Amino acid sequence: MAKSLIIVESPAKAKTIAKYLGRSYQVVASVGHVKDLPKSKIGVDVNNDFEPTYVVIRGKAAVLKEIKAKAKTAEKVYLATDPDREGEAVAGHIAEELRGLKTGQVFRVLFNEITKLSIKKALESPGNIDKQKVNAQQARRVLDRVVGYHLSPLLWEKVRRGLSGGRVQSVVVRLICEREREREAFQIKEYWTIATMLKGAQEAPFFAKLHSVNGKSVEIGKPGEITTGEQAAGIVEALKTKQLVVSDIEQKERKNNPLPPFITSRLQQDASRRLRFSPKQTMMFAQQLYAGVNIGEEGPVGLITYMRTDSTRIAGEATAEVRTLISEKFGPEYVPGKAPIYKTQKAAQEAHEAIRPTSVTRTPETLKEVLSPEHYRLYELIWKRFVASQMMPARLAITCVDITAGEYLFRATGTQVIFAGHRQVYQEGKDSDPQGTIHSRTDDAAENILPALAIDDQLRVDGEGFSPKQHFTQPPPRYTEATLIRDLEDKGIGRPSTYASVVSAVQDRGYVKKEEGRLYPEEVGTIVNDQLVKFFPSVLDVAFTATMEEKLDQIEEGNCEWVETVREFYQPFAAQLEVAREKMPNVKREEVATDISCEKCGALMVIKWGRFGRFLACPSYPECKSTKEFKENASGGIAVLEKPEITTNEACEQCGSAMVVKTGRFGQFMACTAYPKCKTTKAIGIGVKCPESECGGDIVKKRSKKGGRTFYGCNRYPKCGFLSWFLPVNKPCPSCGAAFLIEKARKQVGPQVVCRDTDCGYAEPDT
Repeated sequence: MAKSLIIVESPAKAKTIAKYLGRSYQVVASVGHVKDLPKSKIGVDVNNDFEPTYVVIRGKAAVLKEIKAKAKTAEKVYLATDPDREGEAVAGHIAEELRGLKTGQVFRVLFNEITKLSIKKALESPGNIDKQKVNAQQARRVLDRVVGYHLSPLLWEKVRRGLSGGRVQSVVVRLICEREREREAFQIKEYWTIATMLKGAQEAPFFAKLHSVNGKSVEIGKPGEITTGEQAAGIVEALKTKQLVVSDIEQKERKNNPLPPFITSRLQQDASRRLRFSPKQTMMFAQQLYAGVNIGEEGPVGLITYMRTDSTRIAGEATAEVRTLISEKFGPEYVPGKAPIYKTQKAAQEAHEAIRPTSVTRTPETLKEVLSPEHYRLYELIWKRFVASQMMPARLAITCVDITAGEYLFRATGTQVIFAGHRQVYQEGKDSDPQGTIHSRTDDAAENILPALAIDDQLRVDGEGFSPKQHFTQPPPRYTEATLIRDLEDKGIGRPSTYASVVSAVQDRGYVKKEEGRLYPEEVGTIVNDQLVKFFPSVLDVAFTATMEEKLDQIEEGNCEWVETVREFYQPFAAQLEVAREKMPNVKREEVATDISCEKCGALMVIKWGRFGRFLACPSYPECKSTKEFKENASGGIAVLEKPEITTNEACEQCGSAMVVKTGRFGQFMACTAYPKCKTTKAIGIGVKCPESECGGDIVKKRSKKGGRTFYGCNRYPKCGFLSWFLPVNKPCPSCGAAFLIEKARKQVGPQVVCRDTDCGYAEPDT
């Protein structure tokens, strides 16, 4: 009997499934989509019900040829591409290619997890391709192509070559730009707090904070707020004569319920907070854990369920397994009488499950030695969240003590854990504050252990007395990747499967930059956003974009027709496009006059727009090529940024003039002082000699022409072709004697100094 053929997307998944099924099945990978809209033209007939034209993706002809050849000899063909819209589209395109070869013998199967049991169960009850799901994906693809194909050339013409616009991408940039404008418009306000450490009859001091004066709350924005240092000092002085007395004690117990198991967006957020993974990294590692990673003698094993999901549903057998583990590992008192069931988003596909381990008995500890650090840490996060989701709530005792000092009321709050419950395993990560750091917990209720107190107890100040502290209100924090994804999810923009790629794309395309974990709009991002918001208000409207996502869900559910949905979007977009082509200003050609004189010819310089943003240029170009960088203050004034020149002892190799250190767009370099007569420049060495024999050159920092990636090469190029993508460290290898070591960045521990000879293997211990 001929073998059955299973077609999946991932080569790793193919390897894992083949191990489970043995020789009676052939398993091949399509490696993602095999067909798509053409790159050279729009590929959508807007005048004929938006009929798409799909072509075989470049490089995928050989893959399709292999699939067809194996399908001819197979008894049955199972399309086991990913269980989502994109996977359904891949299955649909492959089925079209096989049409006529295997009539009636092509089936659709869904693997929510790559385990032997789930694979065999799926093969026992195969189904057909979900046309509604294919239509939903096709609608999204056509919408994105229509927007991108028309917006991108417009931006090339009006702003800068190489730019692109996208239906969801542009809305993401808008959110980041609007947050930046909120910050710029924010009015900082001063306020003060007053705190102290108090003691009663017992020796243990505790923390208390001024809560109100004459019954008016002192919180910022409240009637009794403290807005000046003088006001705070006056209160402190008055308190010195007051007796502190316990006036009220309130004690109550609070339940802290566990969080549901991960869905895609929440996994990306928590991995960003806890592991410092970008959404793109999180999805890459999760994909590998799902498809199968090698865990030693067992070979490749799928460790988690499918990682693109909106559903918090858990299979019954998984629930039973985790409840047994909790009872054995933590005790029966940690197992709820009834397994928790969590609400799922309206649009979630209930056929999917939450992200969970395929077997909870594979604890992180048992896999630590066989997984990479990245895979281990992500698996541990998923495992802990899943286990905690099925545990008892934590019980907390909260005590609130009011202390009266005349007209002043202090409040102390303390929390004690009565029963840890799910907190024994997992607590959600916290978002950082506007400066990018986690708030200090010195005055957190959870850290404030209160002694036994009674009403009318007299207290005294311990230590340094009353401490007034100045604060300033903070503007809305810039987005992190985690908080941006949370906002996209809350607003209904995009879907979990798109978050990672969109957040990555706006950075890769230069609209947004990430510094110290925060997202800032680049100047080009702000300019493009302003133009698109003005001329394409519906495309950039957050609510409209969310509505379109709902329409795509309705198409998948069979409640909406895909052609009508696309037409509803396209007609107003096409009208806005015509207006934009005529009236959108050409930023590339705009010149804004200034009162700054050109230092070379005296003409008043103008602001122009270039590849790297705005700059000052002489209007007499090309006769005068003088340019300057500038900064703009809050009131719109212009200030020239002078580039510092640092003298050196080196002479120009061409003319003998002195060389100076200048700062350019790619950092510092040496230049001849006889410029423009002599245009000699020289890269600055990093203090490491070239290792090539008889070269004697110096290693310098360089930047690749394609992609702008930093590398290190010999300053005698092209005579010497030495190149390193890693920073050389001026220290010989103590193991093999190599001329220098290199610095490699490791995701988990940061930079590590190692030998450049991989056969040597020397690595300095982490510090």
